[in-house]
Amino acid sequence: MGITGLLGGLILFAGDMLFYYDPDNTNIKINMGYASDFRILLSGISALFATWFYLFGLVSVYYAFKPAKSSIRNTLIVCFAGILSAYGIIHGAYVAIAATAKLAVQYQLDIDMATALASRINHALRLFIYPIFALLSFLFIYQVWNKKTLYPRWMILFFPLIPFLFRGIIGKFLNGSLQIVIMGGYFNLILVLFFAASTIALWNVDTKPDD
Repeated sequence: MGITGLLGGLILFAGDMLFYYDPDNTNIKINMGYASDFRILLSGISALFATWFYLFGLVSVYYAFKPAKSSIRNTLIVCFAGILSAYGIIHGAYVAIAATAKLAVQYQLDIDMATALASRINHALRLFIYPIFALLSFLFIYQVWNKKTLYPRWMILFFPLIPFLFRGIIGKFLNGSLQIVIMGGYFNLILVLFFAASTIALWNVDTKPDD
């Protein structure tokens, strides 16, 4: 089931690119302003299907945490599910940014002012996720490091917190269209990485935790 989580990441990554990929421009808002209605429509729809696939992917994480206490396992899954659901909601909220960006381009308005409210709402949604992510990170890393799960210890390196912390550093070495692709879809790419690593780690796993 980890593969479904990986597919969810790829779908929402594609949705990111539909919003704002342009090989000739790195300004995300401008790119959204010139995106076609069809691209914005597909990107919005992608959030629904990606969220479903992400949540199905959690079955593999639940399996990996079977050796852990049920209270810890259930708390971790609820936190993870909340975050992955928020991925879809926040991506869907980008439709408002894209729509106002298109109006700004069409009527020659200041694009930052036109998208300000939608952007502020989008950022406000993210604030609810950070404390949940902090709790999830603590539980995941602590349990895996202490071999309370079926994951090997190296799985910690692929947990989303680690690439998240390096986001700023990686962004400094990218430019042009590559920057749009990597940084624009970064949060989904780190989940693609996580679910890919999870699938590999659990492929031939024993019923007991191992490092």
